[in-house]
Amino acid sequence: MEDDGEQEIWSWGAGTDGQLGTGRLEDETRPQLLRIPSLSSGAVVSSVSCGGAHVIALTAGGGVLTWGRGNSGQLGLGDMVSSLEPKPVVGLEGCFITHVSAGWSHSGFVSGCCGAQVYGFGAGKRGQLGISNKIQSVNLPVLSSALEAAEIVGIAAAGDHSAALSTDGRLFTWGRGFGTNSDAFSPQYLPSPLSFRKVALGWNHALLLTDEGELYMLGGKHHGTLSDSERLNATNSLPGATEEDNFRAVCGIKILDIAAGAEHSVVVTEDGAVKTWGWGEHGQLGLGDTCDHTNPQTVTLRHKLESAAAFDVKVYSGSGFTVAITRPHAAAKLTN
Repeated sequence: MEDDGEQEIWSWGAGTDGQLGTGRLEDETRPQLLRIPSLSSGAVVSSVSCGGAHVIALTAGGGVLTWGRGNSGQLGLGDMVSSLEPKPVVGLEGCFITHVSAGWSHSGFVSGCCGAQVYGFGAGKRGQLGISNKIQSVNLPVLSSALEAAEIVGIAAAGDHSAALSTDGRLFTWGRGFGTNSDAFSPQYLPSPLSFRKVALGWNHALLLTDEGELYMLGGKHHGTLSDSERLNATNSLPGATEEDNFRAVCGIKILDIAAGAEHSVVVTEDGAVKTWGWGEHGQLGLGDTCDHTNPQTVTLRHKLESAAAFDVKVYSGSGFTVAITRPHAAAKLTN
């Protein structure tokens, strides 16, 4: 990095819909440093979210840009067309967006206006938009229902389900149910004595991060999504969860950030290391191969990051690709 205060955005994995932002319609098995003029000219990215084949970028000024596949309206541009260049979401004039998340073919926002309202757009036939009725798709943001009494501070979307966290650490889910649970067309509270600060959803699993840096997992049995328990330390049940909920806790290591792809997982440990495991067919694990890995492997972004304690690292995953943003501690202003 020529300027230690400059933001860097990296991406790797599946790229045939333009979702990596490299300007090439091809997969990448190693991290690629992006140079996107519309993102680098004064618009500092505070977070990104990666969907099935689309990306949402949230700027520090509360603006939103989207690019990639758009055939279900998941870009929020008022059409059903894909975009290889970042474009601003339509209909957000006067709104300050605080959180964004991208599912397989849908997207969700939390707006800081009018009491932290939740919006959804894109595909909705499994209830993943949270608008109380079955709908095929919408191409502009619509207000989700049943969260008026909760102050929402985070949202996650993946596959064909969604989740949100409230200020007091409560978890709400909607869309396709986990395990034996039926679809929900409006947000449902999932009881737990724990307080969560971040949730990341995959197709069949969820990662949940507590205020203390403990990592819990819900569901997921494919391609080592839950990792090898012998290599990732002991697992146990989430307090208050039923056997069907299939919650597990990963013990013994403090986690700072989490991300979940379709069937792969990404974490940042307290020493700044990025670790990945699970499905690796498209290179989304960033290990230089296309193999599945059932135990966490450390990703090498560049030699300088071996001194990881000097950097803040945030990670984001789409179905088959991953993005990491690194900033020196003194310049870091990234949000979850």
